[in-house]
Amino acid sequence: MFTSSTDLNMLLDTEAELVDKLNTYVAEEEIRIEKLKKLVKNYQTMRDNAEKAGDKFVGNPLNSFLLIKKLTSDWKQVYGLIQNSVGKELFGNLTEQRDHFGLRWPSDEDLNGAATGLMRLQDTYRLDTESLAKGILNGKYYGPELTAHDCFELGRQSYNNGDYFHTNIWMEQAMRLYHDEMEKTIARSDILEYLAFSAYMSGNIRRALKLTNEMLELDPEHARGWGNKRYYEETLKQKGASYVQRGEDGLGNADEQVNLLKERQKREDDLGEERVHYEQLCRGEEFVSEAIRSKLVCRYSTGHHPYLLIGPVKEEEVYPQPRIVVYHDIVSDGQIKTIQDLATPRFKRATVQNYLTGELETANYRVSKTAWLKEYEHDDVAAIYRRTHELTGLNMETSEELQVSNYGIGGHYEPHFDFARREEKNAFASLGTGNRIATLLIYESDVEQGGATVFPHLGLALWPKKGTAAFWYNLFQNGEGDELTRHAACPVLSGTKWVSNFWIHERGQEESRPCSTDPFV
Repeated sequence: MFTSSTDLNMLLDTEAELVDKLNTYVAEEEIRIEKLKKLVKNYQTMRDNAEKAGDKFVGNPLNSFLLIKKLTSDWKQVYGLIQNSVGKELFGNLTEQRDHFGLRWPSDEDLNGAATGLMRLQDTYRLDTESLAKGILNGKYYGPELTAHDCFELGRQSYNNGDYFHTNIWMEQAMRLYHDEMEKTIARSDILEYLAFSAYMSGNIRRALKLTNEMLELDPEHARGWGNKRYYEETLKQKGASYVQRGEDGLGNADEQVNLLKERQKREDDLGEERVHYEQLCRGEEFVSEAIRSKLVCRYSTGHHPYLLIGPVKEEEVYPQPRIVVYHDIVSDGQIKTIQDLATPRFKRATVQNYLTGELETANYRVSKTAWLKEYEHDDVAAIYRRTHELTGLNMETSEELQVSNYGIGGHYEPHFDFARREEKNAFASLGTGNRIATLLIYESDVEQGGATVFPHLGLALWPKKGTAAFWYNLFQNGEGDELTRHAACPVLSGTKWVSNFWIHERGQEESRPCSTDPFV
C-alpha cells in the first residue's frame, strides 16, 4: 500500500471507521465504569455508616438485610461489570484473602434467611410495607430507605419460599418505588413477571394474564413471557366462560388490594389462639389480670446460701403460679463480656431435639446461634454457675452446660416447653439426669425493640434487661410437666439480643426440692 497514494487514501476510510468503533467502545466502557462507580459508592456508603454506627449497625434488620444483599445478589452485578484481566485478578485476590484470613462471605441461603427474617418481623409486629421500605420500624425512623431493587429482592425471596402474600405486597412496593426513581434500579418487566407468577399461584389467572400482557408490551423478546401467556390463556379456556364470569379465578382486573386484605385476614384466622397470643405479647399487649398483679411483690432475697445473707439480691415476682421471678443485677458487664468472647468463636446454628429420635436438628421455629460453656473454662463462667446455685439452692452438677445464644435478623424461638413430655421418651436419655426441672434465663444485653420472652398461656412478657435473670420451675414436685411454662422468644425488631441459660435437671435435687404426690405443688 505504501507504493500508491490511492491505496493510502483508502486507508483514511479505514482509520475513520476505526475511530468510530473505538469511540463507541469507549462510550460503552464509560457507561460500564459509571455503573461500577455507583455500585462502589453504595458499598462505601454502607461501610461508612457501619463504622459510624458501630455495633448498632447490625442491630437494624434493614441494614443487616442490605449488607447480605450487597454481598450476594448485588455482588453478581459487580462481577458482571468486571470481565477484564484486572477484574479477574481482583476476584482472585479476594478469594485468596477469604480462604487465607477466614473472611466471611454470605450465601444465597443467607439472603433467603435474611428476607424471611424481615417477613417474620413484619408479620409479628404488623409493620406497614411502605413504612418499612422508608426505614421506619414500629413508628420510629431508623433508615436506610429501600430501593425498588431491594423490595424486588424481598418479593423474589418470598416467591422462592412459596409465600405469595409477601411476594405481592413487596412487588407492589417495588413498582411504586420504580415509578418514583429517577435512576431505575430494576426493570418494570421483571416486577410484572413476578406479580404475574404470584397471581397465578394464588389462583388469580385473569390477573396473571393481564400482567403478562403488560410485561410483553414492555419486553416483546422476554424469554418466558409468550409461553406463560399461552399457558394462562389455555388454562382460562379449559376452565370455561362460566368459571370466569363467576369470578372463581380471583379478582382479575379488580383492585388487588381487596385480595391482599383477604389473604392477610386468612393468615390471622389460621394462626390459632396460641400464636395470636404469642404475637400480641411480642407487641407488648400483655393480659395478666389486675387481681394477679396485685399479689406480686419485690423483695431482697437471701436465696439458698449463707453468702446471700451478706449480699441479698433484688427479686421481683412476675407471676404467682407457676412462680416466675426475675433477679436484678445478677451478672456484671465484665462477666457478660467474658461469656460473649468465649462463645463467639464457637457459635453454631441452634438446634432442637427430635422427640421421636432424640437427635438434634435445626428447625425454622428456632433461629439463632448458640455455644456451650463449661464451668472450669473461666472464673467468670464459674461465678455464674455458683451464683445460680446460691439463688436456687439447686445442684448444678446435673445441669446442662451454660448455653449462650445470639439472635440475628428476625431470630426467634416459637412457643415450646423446656421439659420433655411423656411421649418424648428419648429426650435427655443420653444425659442420664432426668427431666429439666428448672430454667434460669440470663439477659446479657438491652434490646431496643422486641426480643421479649413471652408465656402465651399466662399473658406475660419479660423484656430483656442487661444483667437480669428469670427463673421458673418446669416441673411440679410430682415430676409432671407444668404446661403453663410454655414460652417463646420474640424476634428482635431493633437492637442485639444476647442471652444465656441453664437447664437444670432432676437428679441431685432430692434434698433441695423433695418429691411430692401433690400435682399442684
